[in-house]
Amino acid sequence: MIQKLPEKKFYITTAIDYVNARPHIGHAFEKVLADAIARWHKFQGEKVFFLTGTDENAQKNAQVAKQENMDVQKFVDRNSQYFVELCKVLEVEYSRFIRTTEEEHKRLSQEIFKKVYDKGDIYNGKYEGWYCIGCEGFKTEKDLVDGKCPEHDKKPEWVSEEAYFFRLSKYRDKLIKFVEGYIVPESRRNEILARLENEELKDLCVSRKNLDWGIDSPIDKKHKIYVWFDALINYISGAEGNWPAEVHVIGKGINWFHSVIWPAMLMSAGYKLPETLLVHGYVNLKGQKISKSLGNTIDPVELAKKYGADVIRYSLLRGSVFEDFDFSEETLKERNNELADKLGNLMSRLEGLGEKAGEIKKISPDAALGKKLKLKEIQSRMKNYELDKALALIIEFVDECNKYVQEKKVWELQDAEKNKALYTIADSLRVSALLLHAFIPATSEEILSRLGEDKITLERVKFGLLGSVKLKKKEHLFAKVG
Repeated sequence: MIQKLPEKKFYITTAIDYVNARPHIGHAFEKVLADAIARWHKFQGEKVFFLTGTDENAQKNAQVAKQENMDVQKFVDRNSQYFVELCKVLEVEYSRFIRTTEEEHKRLSQEIFKKVYDKGDIYNGKYEGWYCIGCEGFKTEKDLVDGKCPEHDKKPEWVSEEAYFFRLSKYRDKLIKFVEGYIVPESRRNEILARLENEELKDLCVSRKNLDWGIDSPIDKKHKIYVWFDALINYISGAEGNWPAEVHVIGKGINWFHSVIWPAMLMSAGYKLPETLLVHGYVNLKGQKISKSLGNTIDPVELAKKYGADVIRYSLLRGSVFEDFDFSEETLKERNNELADKLGNLMSRLEGLGEKAGEIKKISPDAALGKKLKLKEIQSRMKNYELDKALALIIEFVDECNKYVQEKKVWELQDAEKNKALYTIADSLRVSALLLHAFIPATSEEILSRLGEDKITLERVKFGLLGSVKLKKKEHLFAKVG
């Protein structure tokens, strides 16, 4: 008897988001990016676990709750739902949505803190230095630009207080070895290696004293666990037995926390290390980072209600994974019309021609068109997390399909010739829709439904698998906008 091999595990996470305000388009980009990666791995037959959620123990959450005259727990309960809604409207299919106010997360954070303390890696001391509330992080003079935090364009506050410290410096050599195979892309890896190799690695402050919000330190009740030490643990407390992660997806602004602090915590606590850290660029508005603290946010939920989830997803994923890129409603309109002119037009022409022809009978498709699909390169780009480039290649094949209709003048063909051309187009559209499922799932499923394809797997990405089909002219996939 042949024993079936277990499914390959693929555990992917996003950063967890502060709930001090509604989500913006930058949050949407990271969720959609991770979702597309997760869907692609499901497409390949892997057992995918996708974790996202909210970071609720931060002081910035408590501050805004106080400004709104709300109980902090009620405030984070309400605002966490904004991020749940974001995932829903953008078709982000997470496996687990974690909130760091959950009791199990608090328990595990205290357990790991105590484990690191018992190992001798946490000690009592005094902290003096600059603290950025927006980052929930301590800053050195080198981190500041004109005396301000470059992420939030605000001067941090000077803090002097008793605190507990994690012996981060102890793990410098191990971190250098680990980081070399951990961070994607290379440019972000080199940034971290340069700091580790050329700058002093200071021990990390891991507690704050006399705060009324956060997780109690298990070794000193006068202290709360510093938010990053608690927040990073979500990747284990929400893993449901799937740790270690195959990939963490994060923005470049929190690279240091995930590439240095997090692995060092895991080394100290005796946990396995994650495989890959995917560091993406920022979504900008006129060259400036979109951020709640800078007040230039774009509401992705409202945009999705206006244009549909797939147009938002497509626009973001056609941007750039590793580099910053500009986004605006004008960009969105252009991408919407691009989908209408390319994918929507192909579906519409096929249905119009197919309806007149009657049944399109299954036949060997024209191999010349199939050869235009760069499947191996698409797979390679996806493996390297270059989703923007993979998506561009799929759309390039859709262009080839439209060109095929035009060059063959399918409307002028007769009988067997016409049937072969229509079958080739329909089958190629089916293959395109399968490959697009990770990016624009609702549209992909609509196309596949119209073509009678009910299996969304990589195994079906072969030409000639479409059965005989009858098509009718239906509503255009995308309405053009001015």
